[in-house]
Amino acid sequence: MWKELYKCELCPRRCGVDRNMGEKGFCGATSDIVVAKAYLHRWEEPPISGTRGSGTVFFSHCNLKCLFCQNYRISQENYGRVISVEKLADIFVHLQDMGAHNVNLVTPTVYIPQIKDAIILARGKGLKLPVVYNTSAYENVEALEMLDGLVDVYLPDLKYYDDTLATRYSGAKDYFFYATRAIMEMFRQVGEPRFDSDGIMTGGLMIRHLLLPGKVEDSKKVLDWIRDNLPSGVYVNLMSQYTPYYKAVNYPELNKKVSEKEYQDLIEYFFNIGLENGFVQEGEAACEEFIPDFDLEGLE
Repeated sequence: MWKELYKCELCPRRCGVDRNMGEKGFCGATSDIVVAKAYLHRWEEPPISGTRGSGTVFFSHCNLKCLFCQNYRISQENYGRVISVEKLADIFVHLQDMGAHNVNLVTPTVYIPQIKDAIILARGKGLKLPVVYNTSAYENVEALEMLDGLVDVYLPDLKYYDDTLATRYSGAKDYFFYATRAIMEMFRQVGEPRFDSDGIMTGGLMIRHLLLPGKVEDSKKVLDWIRDNLPSGVYVNLMSQYTPYYKAVNYPELNKKVSEKEYQDLIEYFFNIGLENGFVQEGEAACEEFIPDFDLEGLE
């Protein structure tokens, strides 16, 4: 039982349901931890995956409803296996034993109290790896404060500037308000990126942004906010990998890939406004090869 789940207000939706008693809010999660895969992921940013892979744990359930989610099987359809806090802690340690550079928590928002307990338990069992919090950024600051001192790297995806887009494509009319405040809290906790001698990120903030087709101007406003509110040392990953998955095929403006011209325009804008550190993707990143097979690997 977690006191934060008796009247769940972990995320900006503040559903107020009693998840300890099996009630479900917007995300559909109870107090049970549901995980779909835990393995060495080799297709994250170079400072995250490194040469040995990122010890990635994919959580099921999500507090957004992105029409184009490539992980919709677990985020929207909630596929996965129920595990205990103790099992989650053991998974963290096992990923370390496998040689992972870090423990990478994907879509962790709705499980913050359970994850907090699992990290503390895993540290007691010898976990020494950096913990990466890999999120949509639709977070409450108060919930993130529970992780202060436990998370080393924050990896938020700042999706939209225009809440009209956030509402239409992710069901979150107040996305930018909450996401930007959450990112500032993340930066307060971990600061600018830090790297070890092998170039692996050991701490700090890195922001992702996925360019959507026809939405370059919105993406430019996202970059403007990053420039105006964070130091230049913060890394930004400009992603071109958008592919029309899930319900995006029903939206003509989303049922296509990002053009090379759109992506190059955004890259040029990135440098023109004074941003310096980050990553870009090659065109072949926009394919299904890089989507994990959610087969319950690592949950035995």
